[in-house]
Amino acid sequence: MTKKRVALITGAGRGIGRGIALELSKNGFALAGCDILYAPRERKTGLFEVKAAVEKLGGEFLPLRGDIASLGDHEIILRAVLRKFGRLDVLVNNAGVAPEVRRDILETTPESYDRVLSVNARGAFFLTQKAAKEMIALVKKDPAAKPAIIFISSISAAVSSTARAEYCISKAALSMAAKVYADRLAEFGISVYEVRPGIIRTDMTEPVREKYDKLLAEGLVPQRRWGFPEDVGKVVAALAAGAFLYSTGLVLEVSGGMDIRRL
Repeated sequence: MTKKRVALITGAGRGIGRGIALELSKNGFALAGCDILYAPRERKTGLFEVKAAVEKLGGEFLPLRGDIASLGDHEIILRAVLRKFGRLDVLVNNAGVAPEVRRDILETTPESYDRVLSVNARGAFFLTQKAAKEMIALVKKDPAAKPAIIFISSISAAVSSTARAEYCISKAALSMAAKVYADRLAEFGISVYEVRPGIIRTDMTEPVREKYDKLLAEGLVPQRRWGFPEDVGKVVAALAAGAFLYSTGLVLEVSGGMDIRRL
């Protein structure tokens, strides 16, 4: 069993997941990261680029293939983490997808709805269920352990976008999942948090970059800039490290002030 605390990050191969991995590594965590894309020969992007970046920082990163929408993959992922490290201290539910096509809510298709909800909400819910049981066992064996589960939702959990209703609904569901797990797991000393990123510069937002460049310049975000994966990563690292142990259920928005109500 490693002496380091161990974190599992879903959707770790790029974007926010990558930023979280680097910040957790800087804070001394041993890491496992899963992604639906798993290409050992690809070293410029993806899990194995992240592995190299973490190792350059002196850390350890276990890349794992896994589709969070496939419940059968959950047991495989967790067993691999426990086999490698002997424990799981932190789960970061980061994996998520956007609609393949943005459609007005009156044109949303059942296929798109099911796809987005299966990853963003259903998958994260059931992976957390399995991970929580491992964390309960860890606490019983090591009362000094302070496990944490962190849900990466979105400002879309509370802000309407009528051209991607299924995404907003999935993030609202994820937000409630964080609350009910925080409630249920508090007795075991397992902290659960929700982090809500705002407009973050990633591959997912690249198709709407020009739109948001204009909106940012016009003041949509009080801090008038894009957020970056490392902005989210720093918040996750603080939560994972135990900086907010008496705040289970906490919702932290990383949005440059978009939660400020303004005239």
